[in-house]
Amino acid sequence: MKLCVGCVLLIALLGPCVCEDKLLPVVINTWPFVDANKGAAQSLSNGGSYLDAVEAGCSVCEAEQCDGTVGYGGSPDENGETTLDAMIMDGESHDVGSVGCLRQVKSAISVARSVMERTGHTLLVGELATEFAVEMGFTKEDLQTNNSRKIYTDWRNNKCQPNYWIPKQVTPDPTSTCGPYHPLTTHSQTTPSHEYKRPPINRFNHDTIGMVVVDDGGRIACGTSTNGASHKIPGRVGDSPIVGAGCYVEKGVGGASATGDGDIMMRFLPCRVVVDKMKAGASPTSAAMEALQEIKNYYPSYGGGIIAVNVTGHYGGAYTGFPSFHYTVYNPTLGASTVVAV
Repeated sequence: MKLCVGCVLLIALLGPCVCEDKLLPVVINTWPFVDANKGAAQSLSNGGSYLDAVEAGCSVCEAEQCDGTVGYGGSPDENGETTLDAMIMDGESHDVGSVGCLRQVKSAISVARSVMERTGHTLLVGELATEFAVEMGFTKEDLQTNNSRKIYTDWRNNKCQPNYWIPKQVTPDPTSTCGPYHPLTTHSQTTPSHEYKRPPINRFNHDTIGMVVVDDGGRIACGTSTNGASHKIPGRVGDSPIVGAGCYVEKGVGGASATGDGDIMMRFLPCRVVVDKMKAGASPTSAAMEALQEIKNYYPSYGGGIIAVNVTGHYGGAYTGFPSFHYTVYNPTLGASTVVAV
């Protein structure tokens, strides 16, 4: 509680008065991507809708190549190509648009919005998603840069380490040799998929911008954008474009977005879990912690983080397996896009 500016004029007549902090509209996103948060908040300030704000915020990260993990020029796959995943979800209508393994188009979040608003589909993938984007007026261009080419070359020179092939399931040995790989003639149970040592996951090699926006009327949307896991097997699609995994929102309840090891996360739909828990009365922070614990029950060394916000503007976050986790928030009481440490 604090003294309202407007109350100052009434104190002489009516005595002291107090008001609640103004929590809406609110913009929350994973990681300290402050410019993206500012872009979304500015969109709202300029009269844009909650959907416009999500698209604007994620687009900033795509253009700035946030941490090298969003947008063009980052996270090359085993062939050296950068591909993009993105999603946008409207909590008011429950409509969703997403793209996976999008090639040669930079504006992944905007293509995802076109899928949502111009088709009856939810998810388009690969080269045919690129054809759709071109039909919708988006420019086809190279997503590789000198930096992404260097990342790829250095990885090849390091015997293609790390990678996502399971040892003793393919040949040649993926722990010491580059591919192409081929399956062994018989399935080995020596290294089950949940036991093999996964490549390290951190903010700079395997990340997403995930954003949730609630406008001053309580209308809510979320969005994600990423270039996925570095050195992924070509064709891989992560959690970011998967409803309930990358993000999820529900009218009258709230929303959540996640970041981290998407191959694990999409098996649990943690953002849907968070929203269901908030709907049942949990706080955003408690809901995020409980959703992560459900994953850890199966994968104790899993690394990921979740942000959550309800439609009243209360927010929180949780993480596991990272050295630290930060997210960015704007609301009128904060007055500026603010980085929060979990």
